[in-house]
Amino acid sequence: MFIIPTVRSFWRTVARGVWRGRPPGLALDRPLLRDIGLVCLADGVVGVSFGAIAVSGGQPAWVPLAMSPGVFAGGAQFAAISIVLGGGGLVAAVLGGLVLNARLLPFGFAVADVLDLRWPARLAGSHLLVDESVAFALAQRDPARRRAAFLTCGALLFVAWNLGTAAGVLAGRAVGSPSALGLDAASPMVLLALVLPALREPRTRRAALLGAAIALAAAPFLPGGLPVLLALLGLVALGRRAGGRA
Repeated sequence: MFIIPTVRSFWRTVARGVWRGRPPGLALDRPLLRDIGLVCLADGVVGVSFGAIAVSGGQPAWVPLAMSPGVFAGGAQFAAISIVLGGGGLVAAVLGGLVLNARLLPFGFAVADVLDLRWPARLAGSHLLVDESVAFALAQRDPARRRAAFLTCGALLFVAWNLGTAAGVLAGRAVGSPSALGLDAASPMVLLALVLPALREPRTRRAALLGAAIALAAAPFLPGGLPVLLALLGLVALGRRAGGRA
């Protein structure tokens, strides 16, 4: 639960002006804030699904309520709960979540400049490193907008995800099969919508298609999470090809 006071300290640090750039509200325009809000709304719905599935599967309420602020990674949380509900042990659930979250390592390198802050703010900001916040940050060319998009999206997602989880916990016992509602499909659709504009560039499109082909080919043979990591080979292959041409 340490993350809640840490996030508060993070925003107090930002308010004191210790970061190098403009405050988030000054760097973002209405269209970008609208897009961030829609993504947060969709992820909040997925959070409802997570809380409801965990509770309806027999887990005590404190499990999803502790995981959402402490882990704050929807894919890893769904994977861990699925393993536990399927009869797996705690170690297997933790390892499954770690494997799935390994994809965040290259994301961290990609947005390293965004977290060029004092260490308390950097620690809290690193907890906001999720697919959506990275996608919004990488879509911005101006450094101030990159940082503002990352921090604003991450902080609002943190609130939406935890509120959704709490709502799902409350509703979980009333819904027979939460997964039948298809709420967990909202997150992949959101991410697809975020990456579509980047696919206009031929090199990016080729890398994405190659990575998708690798992931689909590996999916029948590897545990969940590993095919996604193997998809990064698409970037490596195209990078070598570009280097050979140079």
